[in-house]
Amino acid sequence: MFIAMNRFRIAPGREEDFIAIWRNRESHLDEVPGFREFHLLRGAGDAQGTLFASHSVWDSRAAFEDWTRSEAFRRAHAGAGASREIYLGPPQFEGFDAVL
Repeated sequence: MFIAMNRFRIAPGREEDFIAIWRNRESHLDEVPGFREFHLLRGAGDAQGTLFASHSVWDSRAAFEDWTRSEAFRRAHAGAGASREIYLGPPQFEGFDAVL
């Protein structure tokens, strides 16, 4: 099992806009072999911003990497440049192989 996460810092007051972007986007994940589940997580917030993480679970690292090279990935990220003003920098990727 492989877990892929992207951490996002979101501008204060723009949290609901960020959630709406994820709620309304076409992820195309359901058509990708090896995909298991997705969650959008909301973390701590302060006057500087709020932390969010996208969390996806895959059968393997190879299945995730195949998705990043797929047409489904390109379609899912086609609008990634929109609404830049809500982000406090680029997302930070973290990948984890399950060991237990």
